[in-house]
Amino acid sequence: MASPPDRRHAVLVHDIEISTDTIRLGQLLKLANLVDSGSDAKLLLAGGEVLVNGEIEIRRGRQLRDGDVVEFDGEQVRVAGPA
Repeated sequence: MASPPDRRHAVLVHDIEISTDTIRLGQLLKLANLVDSGSDAKLLLAGGEVLVNGEIEIRRGRQLRDGDVVEFDGEQVRVAGPA
């Protein structure tokens, strides 16, 4: 008999809606309230603390599109572009 899935590591992903096709990573971090300012975003990115689609990203100007997932400090947000 299979054991139930381990839910301790389940992470809730929050969708962040944008009205354009793309958004810069630094802007998304602020919009999602993961950072207070662009300078905070710059420091976190320089330190390799932000993941985009599971990979470390250091570029604040990285263009994100619908479906991209950003992770920082155990929080995950997904870009939800215009319908």
